Amino acid sequence: MEKRNAFYAQSGGVTAVINATACGVIETARKHKGRIGKVYAGRNGILGALTEDLIDTSRESARAIAALRHTPSGAFGSCRYKLKSIEENRAQYERLMEVFRAHDIGYFFYNGGGDSQDTSQKVSQLSRKMGYPILCIGIPKTVDNDLPVTDNCPGFGSVAKYVAVSIREAAFDVKSMAETSTKVFVMEVMGRHAGWIAAASGLAREGEGDAPHIILFPEIAFERKRFLSRVKKCVDQYGYCVVCVSEGARFKSGKFLADAGSTDAFGHKQLGGVAPVVADMIKQAHGYKYHWAVADYLQRAARHIASKTDVEQAYAMGKAAVQFALQGKTAVLPVIVRTSNKPYRWKIGSTSLARVANREKMMPRNFITKDGFGITQRCRTYLAPLIRGEAYPPYRNGLPDYVRLRNVPVPKKLDTEFQI
Repeated sequence: MEKRNAFYAQSGGVTAVINATACGVIETARKHKGRIGKVYAGRNGILGALTEDLIDTSRESARAIAALRHTPSGAFGSCRYKLKSIEENRAQYERLMEVFRAHDIGYFFYNGGGDSQDTSQKVSQLSRKMGYPILCIGIPKTVDNDLPVTDNCPGFGSVAKYVAVSIREAAFDVKSMAETSTKVFVMEVMGRHAGWIAAASGLAREGEGDAPHIILFPEIAFERKRFLSRVKKCVDQYGYCVVCVSEGARFKSGKFLADAGSTDAFGHKQLGGVAPVVADMIKQAHGYKYHWAVADYLQRAARHIASKTDVEQAYAMGKAAVQFALQGKTAVLPVIVRTSNKPYRWKIGSTSLARVANREKMMPRNFITKDGFGITQRCRTYLAPLIRGEAYPPYRNGLPDYVRLRNVPVPKKLDTEFQI
């Protein structure tokens, strides 16, 4: 394939390590200048391609790009925007082809989760249906850890580490005050349909009486009476109770405990806070003094306590994506393949975009205890290596020293604008 430019974009909810993947893409591409010209980043994901709002990453120094490895969030902006099928909105695809042709883009790298890889797959189909040659490589990312095929997802390990550390620290606080003050603490974590993040809180529990005492998973139907009984038992036995609840916790009917009644840009139910819902149930039933917290953006932005394993895997996925494209592969996704638990070892594999687009991987039932309130040893064996190692960012004046890219725009070549 002759030398052509590359398009890279970040999609969906950002993570503590998605910029490490961007670093892997850009640094690897710069080592192959004979095959890849410039790497253009889409400002705010695929929207940058549709609106011809491209960022010239070649205008950033090697030092600035290297600093992405320890900088959280999306350096180029992300989006929640799902392309319709080519039959439903051909104009979108004609616009993409127009922008790609105008800027001689022959490589497409899209960094996101299952919904985002649907976009990657559609762009690869665009290449065939509209006769425009472009190699499309998806790059995995999601804090929810719910992409199929890959052993785990870049972004998850760092969220898991943050959640396990946070619930352990909060539990120490609650335990010290429980005699005369707070007896129940409820922490809400992300996870719409899959309970991987909630499960990670279970790593904090190493012995009898350790928190979290109760974990509420989306995969296990919530039963109010049984839950409230367990809370009382914990308070009676340990003097306090710490609960970790996934935002996707739901009743047997399938209704979310925190259903806000609206949907997001991907068509998913918009969830309100489940922690206060659960805490209020406990208050009404038992009268215990409580506190609750919603980890929200804190859990996915916490680069200061990222997992070293996660950072290394995120970078490796970006590097592998470029290598796959240089090998002429298209419509594929690099994945993590676990080869050993003790010692923990992994390698890079690949799968087709069709196997991951719009699909989710739930928690296996044998990862959850029979009573539905905790994690099994099998789950612990799976999770433990993913949070290992520290990869602290550099600090300046007592704060993490994160990079802010210049994000110089690429001059537009098209006369027309596209309305989103």
